[in-house]
Amino acid sequence: MGLRHENFKMVGKLCIIALGMFAFGYALVPIYRAICEVTGINILALSELKVPGQRATVPSNSQVDRTRLITVEFDVNVRGPWHFKPAVRSMQVHPGELATVLYQFQNTQNRSMAAQAIPSYAPQQAGAHFNKLECFCFTQYTLAPGEQKEWPVAFVIDPRLSKDVHTITLSYTFFEIGGAVPAAPPGQVRANAPLPGAV
Repeated sequence: MGLRHENFKMVGKLCIIALGMFAFGYALVPIYRAICEVTGINILALSELKVPGQRATVPSNSQVDRTRLITVEFDVNVRGPWHFKPAVRSMQVHPGELATVLYQFQNTQNRSMAAQAIPSYAPQQAGAHFNKLECFCFTQYTLAPGEQKEWPVAFVIDPRLSKDVHTITLSYTFFEIGGAVPAAPPGQVRANAPLPGAV
């Protein structure tokens, strides 16, 4: 009888503790908001910071180095009967700034093909500071006869890149899978015919 009574007491205490933990967790959000409002720190969203007569402004990205611009040139080396080119030949970006360029591809053959691209950088030291967040390189793609694709390359240049570097060339060699990987010719830029319908 005594042991059973002790068990009931223990279960009751555990239920009270669990209920208290749930209530505390539920109350954390309003408590946190109240503390933030009083202290003025850690605002959950800029829209919550309401100053009469003023609009909330988004702070600029402090990791972007706006004191300098780097010209990024986009080059392609094509070996085969297809069209492959960047939508733009170059752009200027600040180190630390997210940028995106589109690459356009069309399989002009009357058969399906599997292909992929390999990137390279000039100067060579820029490769370690050229961070691609999205890229089609090193992925194999199968394209039907006449099929067109657009692939984005999203990148950020590390602000720690040497200040002596003012221009970076991102070059892609695009080749068909199944054959030998052709080396890009040194110093040669091969222009591609425009894609049908491409500007």
